[in-house]
Amino acid sequence: MWESGIDVVSWGSTMVVMRRSPISSPALVALVVLGVAFWALTRANVVAVVVAVVVAGLIMRVGYRLLAGFARPVPEPPPPGELRKVRLMYRCSICGTEVRMTAANDEVPDAPRHCQEDMDQVAPLYD
Repeated sequence: MWESGIDVVSWGSTMVVMRRSPISSPALVALVVLGVAFWALTRANVVAVVVAVVVAGLIMRVGYRLLAGFARPVPEPPPPGELRKVRLMYRCSICGTEVRMTAANDEVPDAPRHCQEDMDQVAPLYD
């Protein structure tokens, strides 16, 4: 959700408010100046130059938003004792029993035990 340059992002039960800055005016002026310079040097069709400037502006905007997406803060870890979503598969090395763990109290939980031994973690065949 965004309004008037502010992004509100939901990370689980918390809301993070971030200021979104548009492409700066100097960048837009530079695009127009480059478009006029390109037209003056090549005497290309004016419509083609306008389309090229608009496409360049869109590419800049998409690139800016892509890079801004990497700047989002990492969510805080849940409080101790709260279960986290995991997707781990384990197999008993003795009898072959397989277990899929979907929730754990840690990001890297200890392997479950079966047949009095720790189970081996395996990669799922189909995700």
